[in-house]
Amino acid sequence: MGVIGALTGALIGNGGNIIKDTAEVFMENKEAAAEREAGWRAAALAQFAAEFAQPKKGLFDRLMDGINRVPRPALAVGTLALFVAAMVDPVWFSSRMQGIALVPEPMWWLMGAIVSFYFGARSEAKGQEFQRSLAETLARTGSVVRNVEALNALGAETEAAGDDNPALEAWRRGA
Repeated sequence: MGVIGALTGALIGNGGNIIKDTAEVFMENKEAAAEREAGWRAAALAQFAAEFAQPKKGLFDRLMDGINRVPRPALAVGTLALFVAAMVDPVWFSSRMQGIALVPEPMWWLMGAIVSFYFGARSEAKGQEFQRSLAETLARTGSVVRNVEALNALGAETEAAGDDNPALEAWRRGA
């Protein structure tokens, strides 16, 4: 076993594997690469955990966080309430909107600054866009009223024409 043992020892080495070590020069060891990547991921997760860790907040901090979360939902619910009010009592809603029309322009700018404080500069651009669309909607109001009146008249004509239908009257008598 001397010659074979010597050849095997030369290829495998004493405690090492020459073929494996030589192949790793040209190809990455997948197991070692996976271990390195797992180490990098663990380090990244530890860094994120340290970055986003928040110390326990006191009562005042929690109260202020809660107050800071109120304006957006309050504005959203208030806007929806205005839509409901416009449908439930249009006269009441219209009189309130006439009062808003009397608010001086500097007050609107102040309101815009306050809203921008909470929602950023994007709010101002969206607000002006809203004003334009509101003006367009108000300009279409007369047309909508005329269309509704025409549809109501058409419905009345359809009902009157249905009374002259002999087949419909025969069906009614049979039922």
